[in-house]
Amino acid sequence: MMSTSTRYPEAVIEADAEVPIIRITRDFRGTPAQLMRAHTDPELFVRWVGPSSISSRIIDWDVRDGGSWRYVSERDGDEFGFRGCFHTVSDDTIVQTFTFEGMPDQVALETLWFEDLGDGMTRLHAQSLCDSFAARDGWLASGMEVGVNEGYAALQSLIESGQM
Repeated sequence: MMSTSTRYPEAVIEADAEVPIIRITRDFRGTPAQLMRAHTDPELFVRWVGPSSISSRIIDWDVRDGGSWRYVSERDGDEFGFRGCFHTVSDDTIVQTFTFEGMPDQVALETLWFEDLGDGMTRLHAQSLCDSFAARDGWLASGMEVGVNEGYAALQSLIESGQM
């Protein structure tokens, strides 16, 4: 699944045929340090996490090896909670669990890393290992690409505006 905008390509979202993994890649005009900060600074995170039709607030945010996180997103009076644990946080990699509280038995192991492409460009790599193919396929069918692409577009705008 890939489509392009006039400025930057949208995220490439792929499902592995052999393992229940979703892989996402997207290039940004920004540094690995900026992308890491956007994913670890709670005030920045809630400004870009998508889709654009939601607002989010941080409940818990302890960015360290063994720390935990939780945020709640709201749309039209409905709230959706998300939580997880940070397993590893380094200069260019985050390993964490991810749970949508509406489906608490489906926990994904996520790995994000930021590849410096030079010339002010960084490639974000993310993969989510889901509990099952059914869970993975449910995520893909949920319209998650809207949240991913709108969120990453907002993140790119934050970087370009100099707000981070």
